Amino acid sequence: MLSAQSRDANTAAATKALFRLARMPRTMLQLSDQQITHAIKPCGLYNLKARNIRKFCQALLRDFDGVVPETRGQLMQLPGIGRKCADIVMQFAFGVDTIAVDTHVHRVCNRTGIAIGKTAEQTAIALEQTAPAWVFKEGHFWLIQFGKRVCLARSPKCRTCPIRHLCQKRAADLRRGDATDTK
Repeated sequence: MLSAQSRDANTAAATKALFRLARMPRTMLQLSDQQITHAIKPCGLYNLKARNIRKFCQALLRDFDGVVPETRGQLMQLPGIGRKCADIVMQFAFGVDTIAVDTHVHRVCNRTGIAIGKTAEQTAIALEQTAPAWVFKEGHFWLIQFGKRVCLARSPKCRTCPIRHLCQKRAADLRRGDATDTK
């Protein structure tokens, strides 16, 4: 919930500060709005995220007796939980092999041709349909790291990319005469 449009370090700082105050839904609801927003301020969009945290805790207690559900559909019924967040919870809390599609994964998949979709959700569905089963255990991590280190949003490092010979974007650039391999 806190990671949306936030750097990893800021998300980690916000999470640590929030969990120092409360770790369970009932205790979270005892916090004031100001306490929650102050704790999560490093991750940005803190007013919206604080409201979602409160709504999430209320719904979790009301609809699931305070127990985090294990399925994507049930998780996505909770306020502030989209597909990416649900997939991350499923993988890290319940050991379900799935590839959570964030902005990095979405960009890498579409740029390289691994999976095509106009939205992150469409890309996630395409990945589910085409990726081999062995990829789902750690694919999320691999694709994120690749997107952060090689296939960058603004200045992809195409020249040193280990899969440039497979990249559909590069192939399209070559057809148009735009590929330079000097990036």
